[in-house]
Amino acid sequence: MSSVLSKVAVVGSGISGAACACSLARNGVSVTLFESARGPGGRMSQRREIAEDGKELLFDHGAPYFTVSSPDVLSLVREWESKNLCAEWKESFGIFDCFSNQFSSIEQEGASGRYVGTPGMNSICKALCHEPGVESKFGVSVGRMEWLEKDNSWLLLGINGQSLGQFEGIVASDKNIVSPRFTSVTGRMPPLDLSLVPEFAIKLQNIPVIPCFALMLAFEQPLSMIPIKGFSIKNSKVLSWAYCDSSKPGRSSSNEQWILHSTKEYAERVIAEYGLQKPSDATLKKVAEELYQELQSMGLSIPRPFFMKAHRWGSAFPGASIAREEKCFWDGSKRVAICGDFCVSPNIEGAILSGLAAASKFQKIVSYL
Repeated sequence: MSSVLSKVAVVGSGISGAACACSLARNGVSVTLFESARGPGGRMSQRREIAEDGKELLFDHGAPYFTVSSPDVLSLVREWESKNLCAEWKESFGIFDCFSNQFSSIEQEGASGRYVGTPGMNSICKALCHEPGVESKFGVSVGRMEWLEKDNSWLLLGINGQSLGQFEGIVASDKNIVSPRFTSVTGRMPPLDLSLVPEFAIKLQNIPVIPCFALMLAFEQPLSMIPIKGFSIKNSKVLSWAYCDSSKPGRSSSNEQWILHSTKEYAERVIAEYGLQKPSDATLKKVAEELYQELQSMGLSIPRPFFMKAHRWGSAFPGASIAREEKCFWDGSKRVAICGDFCVSPNIEGAILSGLAAASKFQKIVSYL
């Protein structure tokens, strides 16, 4: 293989970046993956919390599960199942209507087609980020990506200006890396200067996103008053979705854990009041109480949980798909790919497909050499 693709940097360890990095490594490309967080996953990450009694609690507080329709993704899922990295979540789901205070459209028990990582949603990303040929660097933020015309390569710099290395190609797998609209969250301009890829700039300038608050709840006893393990919520201005996180395969059964997701409108109202900066503990406590009170108002006689904490997803859920046909953005002259669920479809399968598409762009270069 030519040295023109001896080193590629992948920035972001969500499922799109992780799938891209793994695919590149399996095709002989040396990959360095950078992630500002302590671990991989993005909205497939798992949250670790400690209750007042010292009990450890683990929550999948982002994407609750994923579905599969693509043969390429299904092939990967079968591989992950064989390695015990994921499993089908065979529980009944339905709808709760806040006008009638009743459940409806309850599926038959054991309905399949929903997949989860095991023992946590982040298990898949963890494994992909540790594929042979992938060097993962967690807790490392990329502050700037500079194109070196003379060397025909990329220089990555940390947020303090320190060199993170020189690479023959880069993959930006997180919308925060490319879109200026998130500067109010980080306080910094995005690492990738869109003037370097002007043909993509307009589409990437303002990627629409859906904000959401997630509420993590832990109960001493099972909520027997709820007949299903997941349900969407109709006619609520506050809650959109609820699911029993502890009912997933491979989870601890020592207590019952639930996740509630807010509506977009509720999250936007809170952000309008408090801003896009990281929410204070007081704000999150207020949000937690409001989401819980909305659950209580549904007439289900839900007891008080022994643990309750809110988390804000300010920009994790994309509101549109902006590269459907190509599945990613690609500049062959500078060997830069941009991928993510905002490219194909706003879900985990879309993110995987976009990551695989980005990897294939590099692989086509290799095949022509």
